[in-house]
Amino acid sequence: MDEIKKLLGKDNLIIGMERTVKAIKSGELKKVFLASNASESLKKDVDYYSKLSGFEVVNLKINNEDLGVLCKKPFSVQVLGVK
Repeated sequence: MDEIKKLLGKDNLIIGMERTVKAIKSGELKKVFLASNASESLKKDVDYYSKLSGFEVVNLKINNEDLGVLCKKPFSVQVLGVK
């Protein structure tokens, strides 16, 4: 949680499923944070690509609504990526 707070507002944090998945496929990420209730298809995709690319996957204990609040967004957030 503290790590996410430190990353907020920096260029190396990617918020949202579409942008994060695109960055995963291009091999740009070092770490991915997943909300506790992220969709199963998203979890499978992230696990698959983490095995190929070697980035770290962090499964958070907070749900997507709380992650959205933590990121100061007016919507829920399933996934965050760190470049």
